[in-house]
Amino acid sequence: MNFAPEFLDEIRSRIRVSEIVGKRIKLLKRGNEFLAVCPFHNDTKPSLSIVDDKNFYHCFACGAHGDIIKFTMETEGLNFPETIEKLATIAGLEMPSQTPEMRLRENRRKTLKDVNEEACRFYEKLLWSSAGQDGLFYLKNRGLSDNVIKKYRLGFSLGGRHSLKDAMSQKGIDLSLLTEAGLVRVSEQNGDHYDYFRNRVMFPISDRRGQVIAFGARTIGESQPKYLNSPETPLFQKGRILYGISQARESSSQQKEIIVTEGYMDVIALAEAGITNAVAPLGTALTEDQINELWRLGKEPFICFDGDEAGLQAAVRAADRALPVLKPGHSLCFSILPPGEDPDDLIKRLGIGAFKDVLTRSVSLADFIWDQEFRKRQTNTPERLADFFKRIRGKVKEISDRGVQEAYRDNIEQKIRQLREHLNGFEKTKWGNKSNYSSKKWHRPDPLDTGSSKINASNVMATRQKQIILAAFINHPGLVEDFGEALGYLDFVDPFLDKLRLDILDITSMEQGLEVSEIQNHLIQRGYDEEVGGILNSRVLRHAAFARCNASEALAKSGVRELLSRIGKYQLEEQLSAAQKVVEQDFNEINWNRFTSLRAALVAVNDSSNVEDVL
Repeated sequence: MNFAPEFLDEIRSRIRVSEIVGKRIKLLKRGNEFLAVCPFHNDTKPSLSIVDDKNFYHCFACGAHGDIIKFTMETEGLNFPETIEKLATIAGLEMPSQTPEMRLRENRRKTLKDVNEEACRFYEKLLWSSAGQDGLFYLKNRGLSDNVIKKYRLGFSLGGRHSLKDAMSQKGIDLSLLTEAGLVRVSEQNGDHYDYFRNRVMFPISDRRGQVIAFGARTIGESQPKYLNSPETPLFQKGRILYGISQARESSSQQKEIIVTEGYMDVIALAEAGITNAVAPLGTALTEDQINELWRLGKEPFICFDGDEAGLQAAVRAADRALPVLKPGHSLCFSILPPGEDPDDLIKRLGIGAFKDVLTRSVSLADFIWDQEFRKRQTNTPERLADFFKRIRGKVKEISDRGVQEAYRDNIEQKIRQLREHLNGFEKTKWGNKSNYSSKKWHRPDPLDTGSSKINASNVMATRQKQIILAAFINHPGLVEDFGEALGYLDFVDPFLDKLRLDILDITSMEQGLEVSEIQNHLIQRGYDEEVGGILNSRVLRHAAFARCNASEALAKSGVRELLSRIGKYQLEEQLSAAQKVVEQDFNEINWNRFTSLRAALVAVNDSSNVEDVL
């Protein structure tokens, strides 16, 4: 919507800059001006000058400059029309006239918001009543406090078909409005109007100004689906809204950071732990609209999805969606959780410090897409390596902004050169004088031990995961029985880790039933140090409880299976497909044994006894 300059000037003339700024930060009077600690950079000294006579603020430290409109937009995360509407209300001005159609549409939207607000109050009241004790028990059992439950306005819907409909009818709300708001549905069988949400914990979904526009819900019983969102309405398009954005907006504006999790319980669990700048998509992959919304709250949002294969694939889809809309200074960071855990699991197990450490070790979008393309298929032949180079260069071409595309091209070409140098060095080591292996200890610095918080993704996601897998095999030699074949077929690329992988398989094949101390002694005799090149170090195992020597065998199996699937599933599937073709062309004992061995390896990684599932 366009606003006349005269209208904007009238707003500026009616509201002092100090009035708006003073609502958010403490002001110190200095003559005709005010001083304050600038909210736009980290500082403890007052460097922000507020000059009412000239209608502006200016920071002499960071250069931030603007008027009441810009200040409101940047500190509250509102867009321009929303800012003008808010300031016009403060100034006591009516918004400029609209066409009859626009007024009708806006009035209808306001009415639907009123209906959703009434429904939200109804659900909230039920949660704290005796009728909502099952819902409250569920939330309390998840570790939520009364303050957080109330902050996010959580509620409960009864199991009856007409509970909400009847309550809203008593308030004079028309049935057609309830239907349009997605709160009531019409039976196709008999035309009966019935409540859409029944016997569920309710999660109000708000716009950035905190107005309820829809609901998410989680079942208390066994009914399906477990999670349910409002249908799309004139107010609610799930691809454009982020759960928790109204609560996160203020803290993210202050911190200039925003965290994206998978679901609403992740957002609320983080709030319970004191992290209030988190949001979540609503059951769909991140869309371009949502990414642009995130960039209004932070230039490099942290994508922190669950530490399982589904979470990783959701992160991959987010990366793919981001590439075409990248712009200078705006990107995504990827925070990788331990296998099988969500933010709530990690915080409950290791505390809030462990989650913050995951954020600190986040990797850039450029590193993330490199690593994901690299792990898709093997690169152990010139042709496969060339295919990888073609695919990763194709990703760069998806970036629309020319300047960003050029920067990515430079970055990717540098990585390609480094990979070639790495592979050339590996060949020299592989075919060189092997007598050196036993003459000195195999140890090298931790690849993650750098001064940068944004480090190479192949170190974070590939190297660390491979280190953890090998540590688990050393601390739990019995894993070879279940996953030895899978480990044998994988290509670890890294020459040190690949040699250690082969040595572990060699040692366990020569002697059955080895204890942990025995396999470590064998490795030391082969030239490794006591920490076996650092992989048994506490830093490697900090977020991998399943790989520690005191973990149960069941936990170790579950963790190793998850990681093997994550880094090796594509390799095994590709090898199995190739082996099947070889068997079809030339059936003999050698080819058949390789095919069945690969099939068994993939079945073990997938945790499935159904062979057809992996063909």
